[in-house]
Amino acid sequence: MTLHQNLIAGEWVGGDGVANINPSNTNDVVGEYARASAEDAKAAIAAAKAAFPAWSRSGILERHAILKKTADEIMARKDELGRLLSREEGKTLAEGIGETVRAGQIFDFFAGECLRLAGEVVPSVRPNIGVEITREPVGVVGIITPWNFPIAIPAWKIAPALAYGNTVVFKPAELVPGCSWAIVDILHRAGLPKGVLNLVMGKGSVVGQAMLDSPDIQAITFTGSVGTGKRVATASVEHNRKFQLEMGGKNPFVVLDDADLSVAVEAAVNSAFFSTGQRCTASSRIIVTEGIHDRFVAAMGERMQGLVVDDALKAGTHIGPVVDQGQLNQDTDYIAIGKQEGAQLAFGGELITRDTPGFYLQPALFTEATNAMRISREEIFGPVAAVIRVKDYDEALAVANDTPFGLSSGIATTSLKHATHFKRNAEAGMVMVNLPTAGVDFHVPFGGRKGSSYGPREQGKYAAEFYTTVKTAYTLA
Repeated sequence: MTLHQNLIAGEWVGGDGVANINPSNTNDVVGEYARASAEDAKAAIAAAKAAFPAWSRSGILERHAILKKTADEIMARKDELGRLLSREEGKTLAEGIGETVRAGQIFDFFAGECLRLAGEVVPSVRPNIGVEITREPVGVVGIITPWNFPIAIPAWKIAPALAYGNTVVFKPAELVPGCSWAIVDILHRAGLPKGVLNLVMGKGSVVGQAMLDSPDIQAITFTGSVGTGKRVATASVEHNRKFQLEMGGKNPFVVLDDADLSVAVEAAVNSAFFSTGQRCTASSRIIVTEGIHDRFVAAMGERMQGLVVDDALKAGTHIGPVVDQGQLNQDTDYIAIGKQEGAQLAFGGELITRDTPGFYLQPALFTEATNAMRISREEIFGPVAAVIRVKDYDEALAVANDTPFGLSSGIATTSLKHATHFKRNAEAGMVMVNLPTAGVDFHVPFGGRKGSSYGPREQGKYAAEFYTTVKTAYTLA
């Protein structure tokens, strides 16, 4: 089997190979991927530092052409790359192809941003003096990505970093190196100069730590767990570097008495269980007012009965496997915790077997939960959701906001009054009305509040806030 190597200073570099296993079929090895050492990471950082002066002053047409060529190849290979994604992460094939298309759209958007770079010329308060305000690249950017969106999240970090003239050291999640390697290979062949983009696959405790310890990385963007995010923050403060954190959520989805029941159920099922619930924007707290509660729970159970859990590549599969045994253990542990806390397991929550050995779990729905329970406070990151009964809209809003997280928040209602009030008063970075809490566009800002996020927003033109620094220049006329 071919060993997929790390890319350092424009050269493919070997190392010990690690098997990339398909969670739908643990007998299927997706590929062998090299594991980088701490010394490899240091070499990658040095290469990015050496490449920065030339790349940061490169022409906007050069950057545009490379990113556009990358976008075009991703789109042309969307079926192939989508299948790779589904094999290594466990999303359904439709979701894998959809995420791949999004990655292509992101590279296309930032190819355009290369040509839209702008500044300001303003008059000084002093006579005969001009003021220019411009944005410049930050320097070497460290990128650390999670396993749940193995092509979209790397795309929305790498594309703006390169578009704005930064060089990159990129460490993907060890569970899903395939899509990341493919993106780097495409960018490399698209004409990136040596050292501008460096790929170091491997353990976070080795490669990630080397990145955190380096004084030569000027900015780090991280998506992952709260605990690791805090370590990124602490290390970055030590080196006075910029840092951007996306750390998850415990997102509420509110269903009011006046909601269209079918709309509410579809949005709740999508929010809680699609992508196997392995989305930081997934809703695992479904807050339902008492007038519609019983009808909603019955309709949810009926809808869940029709969900097909199977091999991600099979036609007709709605939900694929959990990503690995560790995550499956976490999911089942929380199901046990929910029962111990007194919530009622209304549907699912059982391990299931399929034609191939994999990490299959029937989606679980709890009822009679309270917002004080651990299953309502802590991020599970699996297909497990709890219904919380409330009296009215005011209590629903209070419960929705009673969380240490603040990424996404949703409501199902036909009331313009309540929808408008919720959009203004939900303590989240993103608010959805009659839509799933998961699912955002590539050209608008992504991010949250409270314990979910730190630093400038990701995606769209707002990405410039993190990947550039502002310079103010004065000239005597």
